[in-house]
Amino acid sequence: MKILFTGGGTAGHIFPIIAITREIRRIYPKKNLEFCYMGPKDEFVRISLVQEEFTIKNIASGKVRRYFSFQNIIDIIFKIPFGTLQSFINLISIKPDLVFSKGGSGSIAVTYAARLLRIPVFLHESDVVPGLSNQVASKWAKKIFISFPKTEYFNPGKTILVGNPIRKEIMEGDKQTAVEMFNLTLSKPIILFAGGSQGAEAVNDFVLRVLNDILKNYELIHMTGPQNIKQVSAEAQVVMDKDLDVYYHPVGFLDENKIKHAYKVADLIISRSGAGSIFEIAAVNKPSILIPLPSAAANHQSKNAYAYSETGSCMVIEQENLTPNFFMENIQLLFLHPEKLEEMKQAAAAFAKPMAARSIAREILEFLMLD
Repeated sequence: MKILFTGGGTAGHIFPIIAITREIRRIYPKKNLEFCYMGPKDEFVRISLVQEEFTIKNIASGKVRRYFSFQNIIDIIFKIPFGTLQSFINLISIKPDLVFSKGGSGSIAVTYAARLLRIPVFLHESDVVPGLSNQVASKWAKKIFISFPKTEYFNPGKTILVGNPIRKEIMEGDKQTAVEMFNLTLSKPIILFAGGSQGAEAVNDFVLRVLNDILKNYELIHMTGPQNIKQVSAEAQVVMDKDLDVYYHPVGFLDENKIKHAYKVADLIISRSGAGSIFEIAAVNKPSILIPLPSAAANHQSKNAYAYSETGSCMVIEQENLTPNFFMENIQLLFLHPEKLEEMKQAAAAFAKPMAARSIAREILEFLMLD
């Protein structure tokens, strides 16, 4: 059996694909199984998927922007048609039994070529507001898996609510390992501040503004983004009171082995509101404060955040309202009322769908076995 995955290349696309394929292998451990990936060339994707034994094919990728741009002309006239032709040729060569799309740049060319070749297409949509690629591909998709109950746009007759696939391994953190890994003191409540791969600069700048105020009462694990770790660490040493530096733990990137331990030890998580982050936070049953990325397409991060906050699992602070006084008041209010933090934990646990990847894996295998 050959299953071909496609997506936009961000962690939000790739980690769910990894989660699904791991579950497929757990359910179906036979050797006659091959995973392929087709999408725009990206080093993060290559490194992540080679480790999972994927065959990778790269194609030209264009983007249809929802605003005027001369780049749209190049992408629509040249890149997208060329990417579709490449997809068509690759699909004929690979002969997959199923194409599974996570949406994003490049995926529309793959799913359209699959339609022309009559290869079944499944979609998964992480966000409340579907991306344009998934909106278009939903017209010919056999099944559409969604993460949020009120996901917009799709035909309800095709949709299956499963949640966002997360890697099972991120729920296997250990507190003592976290203490050793991050050199924690455990003398204060621990806050995990995850800026995410997008918009990290604005979040990092804010952390530096309130760093001393945070460290007076809390211990901080700060994921800065790999490109920012040197600058943020250097600036922190300038602005931080020297007697507080033992409570500050900057890290460029939290890979799978690190983030599971950081999740385990954190008393509160502060994060952007991509669906991947939300569903991981829910799966580890942690209270959170979400700061939506203002520039996210179709404002999807804000809609994700407020959909999650309706469950009582988190607090939402828009970036424009992210002032030091307002932020610190809300943090202190939460820790002064531990019963509120406990309610948020319980709400997160009720919202979590840790079996999403397994549910999708079963649907894929059942479809292929019966086809």
